[in-house]
Amino acid sequence: MSQLKLGIMTLYLNDRRQIEEKTYFRRLLTESSMMGIDAFLFTPEDVHYGEDRIHAIRYDHRRRRWYRSWTGLPDIIFDRCRYQPTERFQRLKEFRSRYPHLQYLNRPLSNKWRIHQLFSENPLIKDHLPDTELYSNGKALLDFIAKHGVVFLKPITGTGGRGILRIEELPNRMYRIQGRDANRRIITEQTLSPRATMLKAQSWVNGRTYLMQQGIDVTLHNGRVHDFRMLVQKNSEGRWVKTGCAGRIGAARSVTSNLHGGGTAVEMVSLLKLRFTQDAFIRRIQETAETLAFDIVDQLEQVYGRLCELALDLAVDPEGHVWLLEINPKPGRNIFLQINDYLSYRTAVIRPLEYAMWLSKQKSNEHSPGPKN
Repeated sequence: MSQLKLGIMTLYLNDRRQIEEKTYFRRLLTESSMMGIDAFLFTPEDVHYGEDRIHAIRYDHRRRRWYRSWTGLPDIIFDRCRYQPTERFQRLKEFRSRYPHLQYLNRPLSNKWRIHQLFSENPLIKDHLPDTELYSNGKALLDFIAKHGVVFLKPITGTGGRGILRIEELPNRMYRIQGRDANRRIITEQTLSPRATMLKAQSWVNGRTYLMQQGIDVTLHNGRVHDFRMLVQKNSEGRWVKTGCAGRIGAARSVTSNLHGGGTAVEMVSLLKLRFTQDAFIRRIQETAETLAFDIVDQLEQVYGRLCELALDLAVDPEGHVWLLEINPKPGRNIFLQINDYLSYRTAVIRPLEYAMWLSKQKSNEHSPGPKN
């Protein structure tokens, strides 16, 4: 079998052609080389469509330097492009529409609202979903807050805690508002009247599509919020397995626990023990979370097609019930480095490579001639 040619597709962050996750990509390309895979990094802007060639970004791990070279289209593409509201994201769509015949490790998923609707129809998943509705106006928002006490306003696209507003109803018919702007900056906490709250929400949404989501009690005794990030991936046999799970504790005054927003990572069991004392109960929570993860990837693949990895952001309430907050089809790996779990980190890096090799072998077997009579 010929050497596997793997293209890792990402997006430039700005006009200076800066790339996100460069440390991860360096490790990914290094591991690829050690596994005998011809891997390179590229963006849709690096593709010469007329000649089906790519001005690839490569890494020489022996000399520890980045360089470029022209190459043909890859056998398999590992899509690491994260959503951004720019023309660069439109070029990603153009690339996929121009080369639908190429083999991709993963598929684009719908926005958070469509995913919520899909999961709501699955009896194995729906009880783990916070109550969620589309934002329509300020009056509907206040009614939703009256129902749940705490509500999050979230954009239907994007990750990393960007653009999220937390609204809590106070006993005196006032509302406490906290959040993070589109650049993840913490906004100053405010206490507003009902009318001011509606105006604030309307200004925050500003004509875009937002969700109203039931708030889950994830506040620790020190006032900080927490959740859990579970990573599941396909392995070298094409099967879903759990790579690892770790807890995240948000920064002071933060309404989210995202690591990019100043959160810190801790071992899952250590974080669960801050709320629960019985080991058997903690194990049951872990088992429930893992079962939920496999039910979710099964549902997604039935609808969207083949995936290779997925991260789940999970909350556990004071009664031990597991809630799905979000899914992330382009997950990072640094959470394992932060808890010094270097084995899980390396496993998280190489599993998509192992899965790509398995896929390549499957395709090769499909096209190989059968035995002669």
